[in-house]
Amino acid sequence: MRKTSVYLSDDEAEGLRRAALREGRSQAELIREGVRRIVADADSKPRVFRSMGKGHGGGRPYEPWTSDELYDKVMGRR
Repeated sequence: MRKTSVYLSDDEAEGLRRAALREGRSQAELIREGVRRIVADADSKPRVFRSMGKGHGGGRPYEPWTSDELYDKVMGRR
């Protein structure tokens, strides 16, 4: 196990204290449980890759910008 420090607002610290008393568990145990839930949730979601190409998909085939389109866009011509 590794030791770490966490900064909480006064409201968060008080809420954690009350939850620990209500559950009959330590604050550290509740924090570890919360971290495990977040990690499990993040691991269960598929990774989303964002394209740097033209558009956002939507079923249309990928068409990269042409140099003229890029130039016109940067120069504010369209």
